[in-house]
Amino acid sequence: MNKKTILVAAGLGLAQLIVSQLANAQDSLQLKDVVISATKNDQKQSQTGKVVTIITSETLERSHGKSLPDLISEQAGIIVAGASSNPGLNKSVFFRGAGSAYAVVLIDGIVQNDPSGNGGAFDLRLFSIDQIDHIEILRGGQSTIYGSDAVAGVINIVTKKGGAKGNTIYGVASAGSYETYKGTIGLNGAVEGFTYNINYTHMKTDGISEAANPVGNTNVFDKDGFKTDGVNANFGIKLDKHFSINPFIRYYRGNYSFDGGAFLDANNYSILKNLAAGTNAKYEFATGKVTLNYSYESTINDAHSQYPSVSQGKISLIDLFYNQKLGNKLDLLVGIDNRLMKLSSGVNKPEASIFAAYGSLFLHDLSVFNLEVGGRYNKHEQYGENFTYSITPSINIIKEVKLFGTVSTAFKVPTLNMLFGQFGANLDLEPEKSQNYEAGVNFSFADDKFSLRIAGFKRDLKDAIIYAFPAGYVNQVSQKTKGFEVEPAVKLGIFTVNGYYAYVEGNEFNFVDNAIADYLFRRPKHTFGLNAGVQATNNLFVSANYRYFGKRTDGNFATYTVDNLPAYKLLNAYAEYALAKKRVKIFFDAKNILNEKYNEIIGYNSLGFNFNAGVSFNIR
Repeated sequence: MNKKTILVAAGLGLAQLIVSQLANAQDSLQLKDVVISATKNDQKQSQTGKVVTIITSETLERSHGKSLPDLISEQAGIIVAGASSNPGLNKSVFFRGAGSAYAVVLIDGIVQNDPSGNGGAFDLRLFSIDQIDHIEILRGGQSTIYGSDAVAGVINIVTKKGGAKGNTIYGVASAGSYETYKGTIGLNGAVEGFTYNINYTHMKTDGISEAANPVGNTNVFDKDGFKTDGVNANFGIKLDKHFSINPFIRYYRGNYSFDGGAFLDANNYSILKNLAAGTNAKYEFATGKVTLNYSYESTINDAHSQYPSVSQGKISLIDLFYNQKLGNKLDLLVGIDNRLMKLSSGVNKPEASIFAAYGSLFLHDLSVFNLEVGGRYNKHEQYGENFTYSITPSINIIKEVKLFGTVSTAFKVPTLNMLFGQFGANLDLEPEKSQNYEAGVNFSFADDKFSLRIAGFKRDLKDAIIYAFPAGYVNQVSQKTKGFEVEPAVKLGIFTVNGYYAYVEGNEFNFVDNAIADYLFRRPKHTFGLNAGVQATNNLFVSANYRYFGKRTDGNFATYTVDNLPAYKLLNAYAEYALAKKRVKIFFDAKNILNEKYNEIIGYNSLGFNFNAGVSFNIR
């Protein structure tokens, strides 16, 4: 190769790099302008002082080898206990150090809840990652918008919708360790005034033994696998240029094997069924819109064990809200919602409803200043009334630096089992209430090629509900939690690197000490993660993910002691290659490459090295 050729090649390379950088600048600009639907005001990220993380459709497309709990657990400040244990094990979401049912899951902006479940939390195992378009995560107390349980944050799962005109067939087929197979097939499209999306996912795995084999025991524990099927369908009907309705229906069925508890093998199984149906309707006009969300959800868990049980919970939700622009810099949100929760199993079949009226004002782009102020009135059929508020200012000191903060209150209503159940029910229970503080700074340089977000938080929870034997459930405890998160990101040409460090500490009541202790079970004080990706060629993308989970405590319910669990680290890697104008992609996802031996939860196994490989396609 002569000197002239080298100079030409170098020039072309430089030009390609410049074009690439400009393209990334456009991407960054688009990210800043991403509209967040979870605030119910369709705000751009740049206009809100709330701590928001968007898991984009691009990231979802590169996550077909993961489960939804896997992906959620990669986010700063969120621990999903059981995410890397046996796939069928129940998953508990700990959001910013809060308990496992103190964050709300939404699907397309509609609250999900299981009145029969432990704390009422939505089961993340129900949803395949292949059925999701993107995910919005709001940290901090969000009860002013979403009511009960939104104490530590909100996860809004936005499903795939109908695409452009014409029809598209899409799907995923994969196989991996532990005899794991997954298949998803979907069809979406649009004609004039009508869109649709229908998909079906089947998954099966042999798994591993859920329970860990105690030291000295020579018996081999059997594997605890599962088999699941899920259907998700949504439609969009535009009746005229102002009015549209968007009905949906989802059905999920899972057959899970499970053990008898920590260190205890058993041949138990449960059949879990979840049905959700409803509609979204919108009437839009020049300066505002009216939105109605209606949802009916039923969950049945038929457990076959030494102590067989059938639990069924139902919830009907109506949420009606109105958005009005008051000029170019001020938006108004007012709404009402009503939730009727029922337990259809058991003897007395209890039910309770909660009605709420809420409103917020959004002042944005007033010079360098943004402000959100909101309040919510709640009236519960059993305990009566309570009120929450939220104040979120933010200031863009210069284009590259934004200060933000929030002062808010949040609450969690007692569950139907706490109020009416067979064991320790108490009709005098009050809601648990929290006072939340959050502040931070966001730096963004070179069109968002370099960014850094630092956010600190403090949460004081009062009237926490505990089970005090023999009295039963009582409001008795005050708990405090604080911490911070640091999230740097770099995007240079074909390289992307982002990471986090999260710190949390607090006190909490636990049933081993039977008192408040200065540690949080299963939540390490220190966690950090690093994700690096490179678009090596136009068709080849590779990435690596490293996460560290610090020392933590857990309750050993075999010995009724508090035990320390050592820190552990996970190294994962992913590669994909695109074919046929990127309509077909083959992928390989490897987890726990270092084959780390650890236990997320005392008495339960965690996965060693495992992998998943497959193909995804999108054909029009």
